[in-house]
Amino acid sequence: MELGTFSVSLSVKDIAISKAFYENLGFTVCAGEQSQNWLVMKNGDHLIGLFQNMFSGNILTFNPGWDQHGNPLESFMDIREIQDALKTAGIPLDKEVPEGTVGRASISLTDPDGNCILIDQHV
Repeated sequence: MELGTFSVSLSVKDIAISKAFYENLGFTVCAGEQSQNWLVMKNGDHLIGLFQNMFSGNILTFNPGWDQHGNPLESFMDIREIQDALKTAGIPLDKEVPEGTVGRASISLTDPDGNCILIDQHV
């Protein structure tokens, strides 16, 4: 199953302090709006999202349809196919994509240790 580009979405207390910290590690801002309390930062092929007051806890994030640079892929496994495969495997979902939809959508699930996983398709 191809889940798409991987990043870690971090729930941060102060986005300015977190941005400066990750810049010192060599990350640069590649998307987002600091004034809206969210940024995506990149170091090589590594992506992290910084989110202030948007959710509790950190989230493992996958983006079907995107490469590591946020460019759309010509061919990818649609989130509805991923959802069907997870359900067939008996993996419970916390949030599902409604039947009969197309395009952008997201699903979420929780791993056995309580870590949240978001599969978020933007194309």
